[in-house]
Amino acid sequence: MKYLIAGLGNIGAEYANTRHNIGFVVANALVEELGGSFTTERLASVARVKYRGKTLIVIKPATYMNLSGKAVKYWLDKEKIPLSNLLVVLDDIALDPGVLRMKKKGGDAGHNGLTDIIEKLGTNEFPRLRFGIGNNFARGYQVDYVLGKWTPEEVKLLTPRVEKAVEMIKSFVAIGIDRTMNAYNNK
Repeated sequence: MKYLIAGLGNIGAEYANTRHNIGFVVANALVEELGGSFTTERLASVARVKYRGKTLIVIKPATYMNLSGKAVKYWLDKEKIPLSNLLVVLDDIALDPGVLRMKKKGGDAGHNGLTDIIEKLGTNEFPRLRFGIGNNFARGYQVDYVLGKWTPEEVKLLTPRVEKAVEMIKSFVAIGIDRTMNAYNNK
């Protein structure tokens, strides 16, 4: 059985350690924990790792955030992975920093990466793991905030929450989305 884990972010040094790139951070942590490494392939950095007898194709799209759907659709089709085995990991300004929520489906909540994935797949019915980055910005400064670097206080919070996100992804693969949501959401 195969799973596609898509950590969203932007490629390039100028985007490293920004709030918008938390999907890349979680993807890196997952692959590192499972002993894999990324290679540059079509439309993404790709790692193939095993967990409990299942194959995880972990991607970090190289298409920039706003065109994430192109890479996600390509890898779903190439690897013949059903939508139910897709998990998109992304930042969410509607959640406080470090809050993690797994959902079966939903709208884009104004997230351009999610908007593009929904558009390219023709559905919003796929699992996602939302990683809270908060919304501590003045009106009109959302772009500066999400593309901004983490504060020292946020960085302290980050490591344990990234570890928890990796735990949630492994749970999703091992026991499914319903049991994972019951075990982790609102905790």
